[in-house]
Amino acid sequence: MEKILDIISAKMQQAFADAGYDASYGRVTVSNRPDLCQYQCNGALAAAKAYKCAPIQIANAVAEKLDAADFSMCEAVMPGFINLNLSDAFLQSYLEGMRTAPDFGVEKIGAGKTVIVDYGGPNVAKPLHIGHLRSAIIGESLKRLYKFFGYNAIGDIHLGDWGLQMGLIIAQLQERQPELCYFDENYTGEYPAEPPFTIGELEEIYPAAAAKKKEDEVFAEKAHTATYELQTGRPGYRALWKHIMNVSLCDMRKIYDHLDVHFESWLGESDADPYIPPMIEDLKARGLAVQSEGAWVIPVAEETDKKEVPPCILVKSDGSAIYATTDLATMVQRMEDFNPDKMFYITDKRQALHFEQIFRAAKKSGIVPESTELEHLGFGTMNGADGKPFKTREGGVMRLERLIGEMTDFVRAKVVENQIVAEDEVEATTQKIAMAALKYGDLSNQPTKDYVFDMDRFAAFEGNTGPYILYTIVRIKSILARYGAWENLPIQSPANEYAKDLMLSITKLVPALETALRSSAPNLICAYIYELAGAVNKFYHETRILTEEDKSLQAGYISLIALAKNVLERCIDLLGFSAPEKM
Repeated sequence: MEKILDIISAKMQQAFADAGYDASYGRVTVSNRPDLCQYQCNGALAAAKAYKCAPIQIANAVAEKLDAADFSMCEAVMPGFINLNLSDAFLQSYLEGMRTAPDFGVEKIGAGKTVIVDYGGPNVAKPLHIGHLRSAIIGESLKRLYKFFGYNAIGDIHLGDWGLQMGLIIAQLQERQPELCYFDENYTGEYPAEPPFTIGELEEIYPAAAAKKKEDEVFAEKAHTATYELQTGRPGYRALWKHIMNVSLCDMRKIYDHLDVHFESWLGESDADPYIPPMIEDLKARGLAVQSEGAWVIPVAEETDKKEVPPCILVKSDGSAIYATTDLATMVQRMEDFNPDKMFYITDKRQALHFEQIFRAAKKSGIVPESTELEHLGFGTMNGADGKPFKTREGGVMRLERLIGEMTDFVRAKVVENQIVAEDEVEATTQKIAMAALKYGDLSNQPTKDYVFDMDRFAAFEGNTGPYILYTIVRIKSILARYGAWENLPIQSPANEYAKDLMLSITKLVPALETALRSSAPNLICAYIYELAGAVNKFYHETRILTEEDKSLQAGYISLIALAKNVLERCIDLLGFSAPEKM
Protein backbone atom coordinates (compact mmCIF):
# COMPACT_ATOMS: atom_id res chain seq x y z
CA MET A 1 0.00 0.00 0.00
CA GLU A 2 1.39 3.40 -0.99
CA LYS A 3 2.30 5.85 1.73
CA ILE A 4 -0.03 8.82 1.94
CA LEU A 5 2.79 11.29 1.21
CA ASP A 6 3.73 9.37 -1.92
CA ILE A 7 0.13 9.47 -3.14
CA ILE A 8 -0.19 13.21 -2.52
CA SER A 9 3.23 13.89 -4.06
CA ALA A 10 2.27 11.92 -7.18
CA LYS A 11 -0.89 14.02 -7.52
CA MET A 12 1.12 17.21 -7.03
CA GLN A 13 3.75 16.13 -9.57
CA GLN A 14 1.02 15.46 -12.11
CA ALA A 15 -0.43 18.91 -11.41
CA PHE A 16 2.97 20.52 -12.03
CA ALA A 17 3.25 18.62 -15.31
CA ASP A 18 -0.31 19.53 -16.33
CA ALA A 19 0.49 23.19 -15.65
CA GLY A 20 3.52 22.97 -17.92
CA TYR A 21 6.27 22.63 -15.34
CA ASP A 22 8.74 19.87 -14.49
CA ALA A 23 7.03 17.23 -12.32
CA SER A 24 10.07 16.92 -10.03
CA TYR A 25 9.07 20.17 -8.29
CA GLY A 26 5.94 18.51 -6.90
CA ARG A 27 7.33 17.04 -3.69
CA VAL A 28 4.90 17.33 -0.79
CA THR A 29 5.88 17.39 2.90
CA VAL A 30 4.00 17.37 6.18
CA SER A 31 3.27 20.98 7.05
CA ASN A 32 5.53 22.69 9.56
CA ARG A 33 2.54 24.92 10.38
CA PRO A 34 -0.26 22.48 11.27
CA ASP A 35 -2.35 25.45 12.38
CA LEU A 36 -2.47 26.53 8.72
CA CYS A 37 -2.60 23.25 6.80
CA GLN A 38 -1.85 19.52 6.92
CA TYR A 39 0.59 19.30 4.01
CA GLN A 40 2.55 21.73 1.88
CA CYS A 41 4.53 21.96 -1.34
CA ASN A 42 7.32 24.50 -1.78
CA GLY A 43 8.26 23.43 -5.30
CA ALA A 44 7.02 26.67 -6.93
CA LEU A 45 9.77 28.60 -5.14
CA ALA A 46 12.46 26.48 -6.76
CA ALA A 47 10.66 26.34 -10.12
CA ALA A 48 10.49 30.15 -10.26
CA LYS A 49 14.25 30.36 -10.75
CA ALA A 50 14.20 27.88 -13.63
CA TYR A 51 11.16 29.35 -15.37
CA LYS A 52 11.98 32.99 -14.56
CA CYS A 53 8.57 33.98 -13.24
CA ALA A 54 6.96 34.76 -9.89
CA PRO A 55 6.58 31.67 -7.66
CA ILE A 56 3.02 32.64 -6.73
CA GLN A 57 2.14 32.52 -10.44
CA ILE A 58 3.38 28.94 -10.66
CA ALA A 59 1.69 27.99 -7.39
CA ASN A 60 -1.66 29.32 -8.57
CA ALA A 61 -1.38 27.51 -11.90
CA VAL A 62 -0.53 24.21 -10.21
CA ALA A 63 -3.27 24.53 -7.56
CA GLU A 64 -5.87 24.87 -10.28
CA LYS A 65 -4.83 21.51 -11.74
CA LEU A 66 -5.31 19.53 -8.51
CA ASP A 67 -8.43 17.42 -8.14
CA ALA A 68 -10.72 19.17 -5.66
CA ALA A 69 -12.18 15.79 -4.67
CA ASP A 70 -8.90 14.90 -2.94
CA PHE A 71 -8.46 18.13 -0.99
CA SER A 72 -10.75 20.16 1.23
CA MET A 73 -8.25 22.99 0.86
CA CYS A 74 -5.75 23.64 -1.91
CA GLU A 75 -4.45 27.16 -1.58
CA ALA A 76 -1.54 29.07 -3.15
CA VAL A 77 -0.17 31.62 -0.69
CA MET A 78 2.61 34.16 -0.89
CA PRO A 79 5.37 33.97 -1.79
CA GLY A 80 4.57 30.66 -3.53
CA PHE A 81 3.61 27.94 -1.08
CA ILE A 82 0.83 25.47 -1.87
CA ASN A 83 -1.07 24.55 1.31
CA LEU A 84 -3.16 21.39 1.38
CA ASN A 85 -5.79 19.76 3.55
CA LEU A 86 -7.06 16.31 2.65
CA SER A 87 -10.73 15.84 1.89
CA ASP A 88 -12.89 13.69 4.14
CA ALA A 89 -13.44 11.25 1.28
CA PHE A 90 -9.71 10.86 0.71
CA LEU A 91 -9.06 10.21 4.41
CA GLN A 92 -11.91 7.71 4.63
CA SER A 93 -10.69 5.80 1.60
CA TYR A 94 -7.07 5.72 2.76
CA LEU A 95 -7.87 4.50 6.27
CA GLU A 96 -10.24 1.85 4.97
CA GLY A 97 -7.33 0.63 2.86
CA MET A 98 -5.15 0.49 5.98
CA ARG A 99 -7.87 -1.36 7.91
CA THR A 100 -8.30 -4.09 5.32
CA ALA A 101 -4.68 -4.50 4.16
CA PRO A 102 -2.37 -7.01 5.87
CA ASP A 103 -0.15 -5.20 8.40
CA PHE A 104 -1.86 -1.90 7.57
CA GLY A 105 -0.41 -1.97 4.07
CA VAL A 106 3.26 -1.85 5.15
CA GLU A 107 5.52 -2.73 2.21
CA LYS A 108 7.69 -5.77 2.97
CA ILE A 109 10.92 -4.15 1.83
CA GLY A 110 13.00 -6.87 3.52
CA ALA A 111 11.46 -9.85 1.74
CA GLY A 112 14.20 -12.28 0.70
CA LYS A 113 16.84 -10.56 2.86
CA THR A 114 18.52 -11.79 6.03
CA VAL A 115 19.78 -9.67 8.92
CA ILE A 116 21.71 -10.96 11.93
CA VAL A 117 20.96 -8.88 15.02
CA ASP A 118 23.68 -9.36 17.67
CA TYR A 119 22.20 -7.93 20.86
CA GLY A 120 23.13 -10.14 23.78
CA GLY A 121 26.77 -10.57 24.63
CA PRO A 122 26.46 -11.78 28.23
CA ASN A 123 29.31 -13.73 29.77
CA VAL A 124 28.45 -17.22 30.93
CA ALA A 125 28.74 -17.86 34.68
CA LYS A 126 28.17 -14.19 35.50
CA PRO A 127 24.73 -12.88 36.52
CA LEU A 128 22.99 -10.57 34.08
CA HIS A 129 23.18 -6.98 35.35
CA ILE A 130 21.58 -3.68 34.35
CA GLY A 131 24.26 -3.19 31.70
CA HIS A 132 22.52 -5.97 29.76
CA LEU A 133 19.10 -4.28 29.83
CA ARG A 134 19.53 -1.80 26.98
CA SER A 135 21.14 -4.24 24.56
CA ALA A 136 18.37 -6.76 25.25
CA ILE A 137 15.33 -4.52 24.83
CA ILE A 138 16.69 -2.25 22.09
CA GLY A 139 17.90 -5.29 20.17
CA GLU A 140 14.64 -7.20 20.60
CA SER A 141 12.63 -4.21 19.41
CA LEU A 142 14.78 -3.66 16.33
CA LYS A 143 14.72 -7.37 15.49
CA ARG A 144 10.91 -7.34 15.67
CA LEU A 145 10.85 -4.23 13.49
CA TYR A 146 13.01 -5.93 10.85
CA LYS A 147 10.72 -8.95 10.91
CA PHE A 148 7.69 -6.70 10.51
CA PHE A 149 9.19 -5.33 7.32
CA GLY A 150 9.67 -8.84 5.94
CA TYR A 151 13.31 -9.54 6.78
CA ASN A 152 14.50 -12.93 7.93
CA ALA A 153 15.76 -11.46 11.21
CA ILE A 154 17.93 -13.73 13.35
CA GLY A 155 18.67 -12.64 16.90
CA ASP A 156 22.04 -13.95 18.13
CA ILE A 157 22.91 -13.79 21.82
CA HIS A 158 26.67 -14.20 21.08
CA LEU A 159 27.65 -15.63 24.46
CA GLY A 160 30.99 -14.97 26.09
CA ASP A 161 31.64 -18.62 26.88
CA TRP A 162 35.23 -19.35 25.91
CA GLY A 163 37.54 -16.88 27.61
CA LEU A 164 39.59 -16.57 30.76
CA GLN A 165 36.51 -16.56 33.01
CA MET A 166 36.15 -20.27 32.29
CA GLY A 167 39.74 -20.94 33.33
CA LEU A 168 39.25 -18.87 36.47
CA ILE A 169 36.18 -20.91 37.46
CA ILE A 170 37.94 -24.21 36.79
CA ALA A 171 41.04 -23.15 38.78
CA GLN A 172 38.94 -21.90 41.69
CA LEU A 173 36.82 -25.05 41.72
CA GLN A 174 39.95 -27.21 41.72
CA GLU A 175 41.27 -25.44 44.82
CA ARG A 176 37.95 -25.94 46.58
CA GLN A 177 37.21 -29.51 45.49
CA PRO A 178 40.44 -31.08 44.19
CA GLU A 179 38.96 -34.56 44.62
CA LEU A 180 36.49 -34.09 41.75
CA CYS A 181 37.05 -36.48 38.87
CA TYR A 182 37.27 -33.61 36.36
CA PHE A 183 40.78 -32.79 37.63
CA ASP A 184 42.12 -36.37 37.40
CA GLU A 185 44.04 -36.58 34.12
CA ASN A 186 43.91 -40.39 34.30
CA TYR A 187 40.15 -40.59 34.77
CA THR A 188 38.52 -42.67 32.01
CA GLY A 189 34.95 -43.16 33.19
CA GLU A 190 31.75 -41.28 32.45
CA TYR A 191 31.59 -37.82 33.97
CA PRO A 192 28.65 -37.11 36.31
CA ALA A 193 25.42 -35.92 34.73
CA GLU A 194 24.75 -33.51 37.60
CA PRO A 195 26.95 -30.42 38.01
CA PRO A 196 29.10 -30.07 41.14
CA PHE A 197 27.63 -26.59 41.85
CA THR A 198 24.38 -24.63 41.84
CA ILE A 199 23.78 -21.36 39.98
CA GLY A 200 24.22 -19.50 43.27
CA GLU A 201 27.56 -21.21 43.95
CA LEU A 202 28.69 -20.63 40.37
CA GLU A 203 27.96 -16.92 40.58
CA GLU A 204 29.99 -16.74 43.80
CA ILE A 205 32.93 -18.73 42.40
CA TYR A 206 33.71 -16.39 39.52
CA PRO A 207 34.09 -13.07 41.44
CA ALA A 208 36.16 -14.87 44.09
CA ALA A 209 38.44 -16.23 41.39
CA ALA A 210 38.67 -12.87 39.60
CA ALA A 211 39.70 -11.15 42.84
CA LYS A 212 42.26 -13.85 43.63
CA LYS A 213 43.82 -13.56 40.18
CA LYS A 214 44.76 -9.92 40.88
CA GLU A 215 46.62 -10.84 44.07
CA ASP A 216 48.02 -14.32 43.39
CA GLU A 217 50.33 -14.72 40.37
CA VAL A 218 50.50 -18.50 40.80
CA PHE A 219 46.69 -18.74 40.73
CA ALA A 220 46.53 -16.43 37.72
CA GLU A 221 48.91 -18.72 35.86
CA LYS A 222 46.80 -21.75 36.81
CA ALA A 223 43.72 -20.02 35.38
CA HIS A 224 45.50 -19.22 32.11
CA THR A 225 46.69 -22.83 31.87
CA ALA A 226 43.18 -24.14 32.56
CA THR A 227 41.80 -21.86 29.84
CA TYR A 228 44.36 -23.16 27.35
CA GLU A 229 43.71 -26.81 28.29
CA LEU A 230 39.95 -26.30 28.04
CA GLN A 231 40.30 -24.79 24.57
CA THR A 232 42.64 -27.56 23.41
CA GLY A 233 40.23 -30.27 24.49
CA ARG A 234 41.12 -31.65 27.94
CA PRO A 235 38.17 -34.03 28.62
CA GLY A 236 37.58 -33.19 32.28
CA TYR A 237 37.62 -29.48 31.63
CA ARG A 238 35.30 -29.84 28.66
CA ALA A 239 32.87 -31.76 30.89
CA LEU A 240 33.04 -29.02 33.52
CA TRP A 241 32.52 -26.39 30.82
CA LYS A 242 29.32 -28.15 29.73
CA HIS A 243 28.07 -28.07 33.32
CA ILE A 244 28.88 -24.35 33.57
CA MET A 245 27.04 -23.71 30.31
CA ASN A 246 23.94 -25.72 31.23
CA VAL A 247 23.54 -24.20 34.70
CA SER A 248 24.24 -20.65 33.57
CA LEU A 249 22.08 -20.75 30.44
CA CYS A 250 19.09 -22.12 32.35
CA ASP A 251 19.15 -19.09 34.62
CA MET A 252 19.87 -16.71 31.73
CA ARG A 253 16.93 -17.99 29.66
CA LYS A 254 14.59 -17.49 32.61
CA ILE A 255 15.49 -13.80 32.91
CA TYR A 256 15.36 -13.14 29.16
CA ASP A 257 11.99 -14.92 28.97
CA HIS A 258 10.71 -12.69 31.77
CA LEU A 259 11.74 -9.69 29.66
CA ASP A 260 10.04 -11.27 26.61
CA VAL A 261 13.41 -11.16 24.83
CA HIS A 262 14.15 -14.12 22.60
CA PHE A 263 17.11 -15.25 20.51
CA GLU A 264 16.92 -17.47 17.46
CA SER A 265 20.59 -18.35 17.83
CA TRP A 266 22.29 -19.28 21.12
CA LEU A 267 25.84 -19.45 19.78
CA GLY A 268 28.91 -18.09 21.48
CA GLU A 269 32.64 -17.55 21.21
CA SER A 270 33.22 -21.30 21.55
CA ASP A 271 31.29 -21.91 18.31
CA ALA A 272 33.52 -19.47 16.44
CA ASP A 273 36.76 -20.90 17.90
CA PRO A 274 37.26 -23.61 15.23
CA TYR A 275 37.16 -20.92 12.54
CA ILE A 276 40.03 -18.93 14.05
CA PRO A 277 43.13 -21.00 13.01
CA PRO A 278 42.21 -21.35 9.31
CA MET A 279 41.13 -17.71 9.18
CA ILE A 280 44.44 -16.49 10.58
CA GLU A 281 46.47 -18.74 8.29
CA ASP A 282 44.53 -17.45 5.29
CA LEU A 283 45.05 -13.82 6.29
CA LYS A 284 48.78 -14.45 6.76
CA ALA A 285 49.09 -16.26 3.44
CA ARG A 286 47.44 -13.38 1.57
CA GLY A 287 49.63 -10.81 3.27
CA LEU A 288 46.67 -9.12 4.94
CA ALA A 289 47.90 -9.97 8.44
CA VAL A 290 51.31 -8.49 9.20
CA GLN A 291 53.59 -8.57 12.22
CA SER A 292 53.87 -5.58 14.50
CA GLU A 293 55.87 -5.70 17.73
CA GLY A 294 55.49 -9.47 17.85
CA ALA A 295 51.72 -9.43 17.26
CA TRP A 296 49.78 -10.24 14.08
CA VAL A 297 47.57 -7.37 12.98
CA ILE A 298 45.48 -6.11 10.07
CA PRO A 299 46.22 -2.42 9.37
CA VAL A 300 42.88 -0.65 8.95
CA ALA A 301 43.81 3.06 8.97
CA GLU A 302 42.64 5.09 5.97
CA GLU A 303 44.01 8.31 4.50
CA THR A 304 40.74 10.10 5.15
CA ASP A 305 40.76 9.33 8.91
CA LYS A 306 40.58 12.43 11.05
CA LYS A 307 41.70 10.54 14.15
CA GLU A 308 43.95 7.56 14.68
CA VAL A 309 42.46 4.13 14.02
CA PRO A 310 44.88 1.51 15.40
CA PRO A 311 45.46 -1.83 13.61
CA CYS A 312 43.03 -4.65 14.32
CA ILE A 313 44.98 -7.14 16.46
CA LEU A 314 44.45 -10.80 15.56
CA VAL A 315 47.08 -12.55 17.67
CA LYS A 316 48.89 -10.93 20.58
CA SER A 317 52.63 -11.24 21.02
CA ASP A 318 52.06 -14.08 23.54
CA GLY A 319 50.17 -16.06 20.88
CA SER A 320 46.68 -15.55 22.28
CA ALA A 321 43.63 -14.41 20.35
CA ILE A 322 41.40 -11.55 21.55
CA TYR A 323 37.83 -10.30 21.09
CA ALA A 324 38.53 -8.93 17.62
CA THR A 325 39.78 -12.35 16.51
CA THR A 326 36.63 -14.05 17.78
CA ASP A 327 34.37 -11.39 16.26
CA LEU A 328 35.98 -11.80 12.83
CA ALA A 329 35.75 -15.60 13.11
CA THR A 330 32.08 -15.20 14.06
CA MET A 331 31.59 -13.24 10.84
CA VAL A 332 33.18 -16.10 8.90
CA GLN A 333 30.74 -18.49 10.56
CA ARG A 334 27.73 -16.24 9.94
CA MET A 335 28.58 -15.81 6.27
CA GLU A 336 28.87 -19.59 5.97
CA ASP A 337 25.67 -20.35 7.92
CA PHE A 338 23.35 -17.51 6.87
CA ASN A 339 24.98 -15.40 4.12
CA PRO A 340 23.27 -12.34 5.63
CA ASP A 341 22.60 -9.08 3.84
CA LYS A 342 23.35 -7.25 7.06
CA MET A 343 25.03 -7.83 10.43
CA PHE A 344 23.79 -5.48 13.10
CA TYR A 345 25.56 -5.13 16.47
CA ILE A 346 23.95 -3.46 19.50
CA THR A 347 26.36 -2.73 22.36
CA ASP A 348 27.54 0.01 24.69
CA LYS A 349 28.75 3.00 22.65
CA ARG A 350 32.19 2.72 24.28
CA GLN A 351 32.87 -0.18 21.91
CA ALA A 352 32.59 2.06 18.84
CA LEU A 353 36.31 1.93 17.99
CA HIS A 354 36.38 -1.86 18.32
CA PHE A 355 33.60 -2.26 15.79
CA GLU A 356 35.12 0.29 13.44
CA GLN A 357 38.31 -1.80 13.44
CA ILE A 358 36.66 -5.17 12.87
CA PHE A 359 34.27 -3.82 10.22
CA ARG A 360 37.18 -2.42 8.25
CA ALA A 361 39.20 -5.60 8.72
CA ALA A 362 36.24 -7.74 7.62
CA LYS A 363 35.72 -5.73 4.43
CA LYS A 364 39.45 -5.36 3.65
CA SER A 365 40.05 -9.09 4.03
CA GLY A 366 36.95 -10.18 2.14
CA ILE A 367 35.58 -12.03 5.16
CA VAL A 368 32.45 -9.99 4.52
CA PRO A 369 31.67 -8.89 0.95
CA GLU A 370 31.12 -5.23 0.13
CA SER A 371 27.44 -5.97 -0.48
CA THR A 372 26.86 -7.00 3.16
CA GLU A 373 26.03 -4.07 5.41
CA LEU A 374 27.72 -3.84 8.81
CA GLU A 375 26.21 -1.54 11.44
CA HIS A 376 27.00 -0.88 15.07
CA LEU A 377 24.45 0.88 17.28
CA GLY A 378 26.24 2.14 20.37
CA PHE A 379 23.75 2.89 23.13
CA GLY A 380 24.13 5.31 26.02
CA THR A 381 24.22 4.68 29.74
CA MET A 382 21.30 4.21 32.10
CA ASN A 383 22.03 6.66 34.93
CA GLY A 384 20.69 7.33 38.39
CA ALA A 385 19.24 10.61 39.61
CA ASP A 386 22.79 11.84 40.27
CA GLY A 387 23.60 11.55 36.57
CA LYS A 388 26.08 8.73 37.17
CA PRO A 389 25.71 5.08 36.04
CA PHE A 390 22.83 3.46 37.92
CA LYS A 391 23.89 1.59 41.06
CA THR A 392 22.26 -0.31 43.90
CA ARG A 393 21.65 1.50 47.19
CA GLU A 394 24.77 -0.26 48.42
CA GLY A 395 26.78 1.27 45.57
CA GLY A 396 27.27 -1.89 43.48
CA VAL A 397 26.18 -2.87 39.99
CA MET A 398 22.55 -3.99 40.16
CA ARG A 399 21.57 -7.40 38.92
CA LEU A 400 19.03 -7.29 36.12
CA GLU A 401 16.77 -9.70 37.98
CA ARG A 402 16.71 -7.32 40.95
CA LEU A 403 15.89 -4.31 38.75
CA ILE A 404 12.97 -6.17 37.17
CA GLY A 405 11.81 -7.24 40.62
CA GLU A 406 11.92 -3.72 42.03
CA MET A 407 9.94 -2.31 39.11
CA THR A 408 7.40 -5.13 39.42
CA ASP A 409 6.99 -4.59 43.18
CA PHE A 410 6.57 -0.84 42.64
CA VAL A 411 3.86 -1.35 40.04
CA ARG A 412 2.12 -4.07 42.05
CA ALA A 413 1.77 -1.70 45.00
CA LYS A 414 0.09 0.88 42.74
CA VAL A 415 -2.23 -1.73 41.21
CA VAL A 416 -3.32 -2.97 44.65
CA GLU A 417 -3.61 0.50 46.19
CA ASN A 418 -5.77 1.83 43.34
CA GLN A 419 -7.80 -1.42 43.09
CA ILE A 420 -7.25 -1.42 39.34
CA VAL A 421 -8.31 -5.05 38.88
CA ALA A 422 -9.76 -7.92 40.87
CA GLU A 423 -7.44 -9.71 43.27
CA ASP A 424 -7.04 -12.76 41.02
CA GLU A 425 -5.92 -10.52 38.13
CA VAL A 426 -3.37 -8.46 40.05
CA GLU A 427 -0.30 -10.50 39.19
CA ALA A 428 -0.88 -10.84 35.44
CA THR A 429 -1.82 -7.17 35.14
CA THR A 430 1.18 -6.10 37.21
CA GLN A 431 3.59 -8.03 34.99
CA LYS A 432 2.31 -6.36 31.82
CA ILE A 433 2.33 -2.84 33.29
CA ALA A 434 5.80 -3.32 34.79
CA MET A 435 7.23 -4.47 31.46
CA ALA A 436 5.62 -1.53 29.69
CA ALA A 437 7.00 0.89 32.27
CA LEU A 438 10.51 -0.55 32.10
CA LYS A 439 10.76 -0.97 28.34
CA TYR A 440 8.97 2.19 27.25
CA GLY A 441 10.95 4.16 29.83
CA ASP A 442 14.14 3.02 28.11
CA LEU A 443 13.03 2.86 24.47
CA SER A 444 11.40 6.31 24.46
CA ASN A 445 14.91 7.74 24.73
CA GLN A 446 17.20 8.05 21.72
CA PRO A 447 19.34 4.88 21.89
CA THR A 448 22.67 6.67 21.60
CA LYS A 449 21.93 9.05 24.48
CA ASP A 450 22.35 8.52 28.21
CA TYR A 451 19.15 8.73 30.26
CA VAL A 452 18.05 8.87 33.89
CA PHE A 453 16.21 5.84 35.24
CA ASP A 454 13.21 7.25 37.15
CA MET A 455 10.86 4.56 38.43
CA ASP A 456 8.18 7.04 39.55
CA ARG A 457 8.04 8.69 36.13
CA PHE A 458 8.29 5.46 34.11
CA ALA A 459 5.42 3.83 36.04
CA ALA A 460 3.12 6.87 35.97
CA PHE A 461 -0.29 6.40 34.34
CA GLU A 462 -0.13 9.87 32.79
CA GLY A 463 2.36 11.52 30.49
CA ASN A 464 4.72 9.94 27.96
CA THR A 465 4.92 6.52 29.63
CA GLY A 466 4.24 2.89 28.89
CA PRO A 467 1.36 2.64 31.37
CA TYR A 468 -0.35 5.63 29.69
CA ILE A 469 -0.18 3.86 26.33
CA LEU A 470 -1.59 0.68 27.91
CA TYR A 471 -4.37 2.64 29.59
CA THR A 472 -5.38 4.10 26.23
CA ILE A 473 -5.55 0.64 24.68
CA VAL A 474 -7.51 -0.79 27.61
CA ARG A 475 -9.95 2.13 27.43
CA ILE A 476 -10.64 1.33 23.76
CA LYS A 477 -11.00 -2.38 24.57
CA SER A 478 -13.61 -1.54 27.19
CA ILE A 479 -15.63 0.54 24.72
CA LEU A 480 -15.46 -2.16 22.04
CA ALA A 481 -16.52 -4.86 24.52
CA ARG A 482 -19.56 -2.83 25.54
CA TYR A 483 -20.46 -2.08 21.91
CA GLY A 484 -20.39 -5.68 20.68
CA ALA A 485 -19.35 -6.97 17.25
CA TRP A 486 -16.96 -4.39 15.79
CA GLU A 487 -14.36 -6.32 13.77
CA ASN A 488 -15.77 -5.76 10.27
CA LEU A 489 -17.14 -2.24 10.54
CA PRO A 490 -15.84 -0.06 7.68
CA ILE A 491 -14.13 3.30 8.22
CA GLN A 492 -16.42 6.27 7.60
CA SER A 493 -15.75 9.92 6.79
CA PRO A 494 -14.72 11.92 9.87
CA ALA A 495 -17.77 13.20 11.71
CA ASN A 496 -15.96 15.95 13.63
CA GLU A 497 -12.57 17.64 13.91
CA TYR A 498 -11.41 15.23 16.62
CA ALA A 499 -12.15 12.25 14.39
CA LYS A 500 -10.22 13.91 11.58
CA ASP A 501 -7.22 14.56 13.85
CA LEU A 502 -7.28 10.92 14.94
CA MET A 503 -7.46 9.74 11.33
CA LEU A 504 -4.52 11.95 10.37
CA SER A 505 -2.51 10.50 13.28
CA ILE A 506 -3.22 6.96 12.10
CA THR A 507 -2.01 7.79 8.57
CA LYS A 508 1.45 8.57 10.02
CA LEU A 509 2.03 4.94 11.05
CA VAL A 510 3.95 3.69 8.01
CA PRO A 511 6.29 6.70 7.71
CA ALA A 512 7.01 6.49 11.45
CA LEU A 513 7.91 2.80 11.27
CA GLU A 514 10.00 3.23 8.14
CA THR A 515 11.93 6.08 9.73
CA ALA A 516 12.43 4.03 12.92
CA LEU A 517 13.85 1.17 10.84
CA ARG A 518 16.04 3.41 8.72
CA SER A 519 17.37 5.27 11.78
CA SER A 520 17.59 2.22 14.10
CA ALA A 521 15.51 4.23 16.56
CA PRO A 522 12.65 2.58 18.51
CA ASN A 523 12.14 5.94 20.24
CA LEU A 524 10.44 7.13 17.04
CA ILE A 525 7.81 4.40 17.48
CA CYS A 526 7.30 5.62 21.05
CA ALA A 527 6.90 9.21 19.84
CA TYR A 528 4.35 8.09 17.26
CA ILE A 529 2.16 6.09 19.62
CA TYR A 530 2.27 8.85 22.24
CA GLU A 531 0.87 11.24 19.64
CA LEU A 532 -1.70 8.65 18.54
CA ALA A 533 -2.76 7.91 22.12
CA GLY A 534 -3.23 11.64 22.67
CA ALA A 535 -5.48 11.86 19.60
CA VAL A 536 -7.49 8.84 20.80
CA ASN A 537 -8.07 10.36 24.24
CA LYS A 538 -8.98 13.75 22.83
CA PHE A 539 -11.50 12.07 20.51
CA TYR A 540 -12.90 10.04 23.43
CA HIS A 541 -13.35 13.07 25.67
CA GLU A 542 -14.96 15.23 22.98
CA THR A 543 -17.23 12.64 21.34
CA ARG A 544 -20.23 10.70 22.62
CA ILE A 545 -19.44 7.21 21.44
CA LEU A 546 -21.55 4.67 23.33
CA THR A 547 -24.39 7.16 23.93
CA GLU A 548 -24.61 8.27 20.29
CA GLU A 549 -28.17 7.65 19.09
CA ASP A 550 -27.34 7.68 15.39
CA LYS A 551 -26.31 4.03 14.94
CA SER A 552 -24.58 4.65 11.62
CA LEU A 553 -22.53 7.48 13.10
CA GLN A 554 -21.76 5.38 16.15
CA ALA A 555 -20.50 2.53 13.95
CA GLY A 556 -18.09 4.98 12.32
CA TYR A 557 -16.76 6.03 15.71
CA ILE A 558 -16.29 2.40 16.72
CA SER A 559 -14.48 1.40 13.53
CA LEU A 560 -12.10 4.36 13.95
CA ILE A 561 -11.09 3.63 17.54
CA ALA A 562 -10.83 -0.08 16.68
CA LEU A 563 -8.28 0.73 13.98
CA ALA A 564 -6.42 2.96 16.44
CA LYS A 565 -6.35 0.09 18.96
CA ASN A 566 -4.98 -2.34 16.37
CA VAL A 567 -2.26 0.12 15.40
CA LEU A 568 -1.31 0.78 19.03
CA GLU A 569 -1.22 -2.94 19.85
CA ARG A 570 0.99 -3.70 16.87
CA CYS A 571 3.36 -0.90 17.80
CA ILE A 572 3.76 -1.97 21.43
CA ASP A 573 4.38 -5.51 20.20
CA LEU A 574 7.25 -4.09 18.14
CA LEU A 575 8.52 -2.45 21.32
CA GLY A 576 8.31 -5.77 23.15
CA PHE A 577 5.35 -5.53 25.52
CA SER A 578 1.58 -6.07 25.50
CA ALA A 579 -1.59 -4.67 27.06
CA PRO A 580 -3.76 -6.28 29.74
CA GLU A 581 -7.51 -6.62 29.33
CA LYS A 582 -8.32 -4.37 32.27
CA MET A 583 -6.53 -1.55 33.99
